[in-house]
Amino acid sequence: MSAVLDAEAAGVGSVVNDCTIHVATVNGSGSQSSNNVLMRSIFQMGVPVSGKNMFPSNIAGLPTWFTIRANKDGWVARKKEVDIMVCMNAQTSREDVEGLPPGAICIYDAPLNCKAIRNDVTFFEVPFTKLATELTADSRLRKLLTNMIYVGIVAELIGIERDEIIAAITKQFKGKKKAIEPNVQSIDKGIEFAKANLPKQTRFRVERMNKTAGKIIIDGNAAAAIGAMFGGVTVVTWYPITPSSSLCESLIDYMKQHRIENGKATFAIVQAEDELAAIGMVLGAGWAGARSMTSTAGPGVSLMAEFAGLGYFAELPGVIWDIQRVGPSTGLPTRTAQGDVLECWYLSHGDTQHICLIPASVTECFEFGSEALDLAEQFQTPIFVLSDLDLGMNNWMSDPFVYPEKPIRRGKVLSKEKLEELGGKWGRYRDVDGDGIPFRTLPGTDHPFASYFTRGSGHDDAARYSERPGDYKATVDRLAKKTETAKKYVPQPIVDLKPGAKIGFIAYGTTHWPLEEARYQLKNEKGLDTSYFRLRALPFTDELRAFVARHDRVYVVEQNRDGQMADLIRLEVSNDQGKIRKVLHYTGLPCDARFISNAVLQMEKDNGVVRVTYEPGGGSSGTKVAED
Repeated sequence: MSAVLDAEAAGVGSVVNDCTIHVATVNGSGSQSSNNVLMRSIFQMGVPVSGKNMFPSNIAGLPTWFTIRANKDGWVARKKEVDIMVCMNAQTSREDVEGLPPGAICIYDAPLNCKAIRNDVTFFEVPFTKLATELTADSRLRKLLTNMIYVGIVAELIGIERDEIIAAITKQFKGKKKAIEPNVQSIDKGIEFAKANLPKQTRFRVERMNKTAGKIIIDGNAAAAIGAMFGGVTVVTWYPITPSSSLCESLIDYMKQHRIENGKATFAIVQAEDELAAIGMVLGAGWAGARSMTSTAGPGVSLMAEFAGLGYFAELPGVIWDIQRVGPSTGLPTRTAQGDVLECWYLSHGDTQHICLIPASVTECFEFGSEALDLAEQFQTPIFVLSDLDLGMNNWMSDPFVYPEKPIRRGKVLSKEKLEELGGKWGRYRDVDGDGIPFRTLPGTDHPFASYFTRGSGHDDAARYSERPGDYKATVDRLAKKTETAKKYVPQPIVDLKPGAKIGFIAYGTTHWPLEEARYQLKNEKGLDTSYFRLRALPFTDELRAFVARHDRVYVVEQNRDGQMADLIRLEVSNDQGKIRKVLHYTGLPCDARFISNAVLQMEKDNGVVRVTYEPGGGSSGTKVAED
């Protein structure tokens, strides 16, 4: 008898609404729709759920995995341990099965013979090709319907309700009515086979609950697109690059639906010839008074360096969404990371610092979509938004977005009337309010004193060309003052202080989700209270120094090799920099909670020594915890 069925015979209870389903298929096989149906069906039963797609960077043929985590307590970060594996790929079946923990369930395509690999896993053999052939003689359609058959198999084994699967199929294929019936037939084929041929298992079950009522499922790129539209974006320029392309593609669809007036578009969306051209168009549009943005990934940001410096020095507004992926160079285009922190903060030569917003959720992607546009105009500078592949391309559960009610902030723009009051006495780069932010005019303002020269070269506060040392120093000092002012206006950190806690955590972006779960593990399993400082923007606010000062040790958790944010924090906190320790996860897979809690416990024991560990079943996926 298998390990799971042995456990059931021994009276071990079911694990209800807490399981991870891992589907291994081939890229280009059409499995994405089936996996979304499976995830949404669980969601519709009221169980909190998240979905993560790990796909190759080619078009078709290489392995792809989709992980669904259902958790009654609402934990949505990646969980490394797999409870239920669906093996459909001969290339990876042995490695997939070997990576399972004892007691897991494996559903596999009959020719793979996975049951011969181990004896401590419960195996369910399914003749998927035979079942699909019974549904259709069309070879291409058979491949697609095979995916829905495994949805039916999983549903029957763990208790997903058929009505919810049908509702999910209807939503998935909305507008494609002809596709609904064959997919429903495939679901039923899987359910019928499981009932007639597979032994019942009760180790992992899904049961209806009520924790998803009123919530939505959306990916971060779509949320950012909606936020930018609500923020009044009018010019969008982009060059396709994974994983950012879907942001502008989504925005095209939304703008066509909602920003057409009297049959005419009130926006311009342009696919540029490369990323440098894209940011050049953004800054040109911002100079002209349009709200403008682009989206890209790390390699595209690298190409944008020259224009980013121009935008900073000439003070031109624009927004750049960086959906981070693994680098350097081409790196791993379809894996996630947080490795562009230093690149975006310092992008360009000379003394440059860019305001960066860092969303951790799809809600913040929506909110920062408009907030970034406001800040770009308020501070007359390029604004970077650092998302990542995990947030941007994966599906996340969320409360519905709140309709924005705050008016759009255009910043210090001089009108014709204001110029009349000034009698022409103004300077484009003059700081009259002490905040480092000058006034500007927009092209076409009907006043003889509205015009000025926009300069990327040395200039004085009246925008006149200058190579005088004093003028240059005054200009860059004022730009630094502008960054200081931004501390009051960027999204503020979210701080959770625990009385008496000696350990503090700092994290940002999607690392927030595994860290929150890791804090729960440390408290629940070890009685360890910890405080938490979630960064949401650069520059750092004044609260950072106080947070580090009140704790004995502060662990900065991030997804890059070198601890880029931790190094910036060390520079910021000066005398307290010895308290900063790094917890670094950089396999390309999203960080998980157990990695963080184990790393912290090991570092507490060994006083911060450097260790290198490897994830089981992940090949040479190195991770490191370190205190330099």
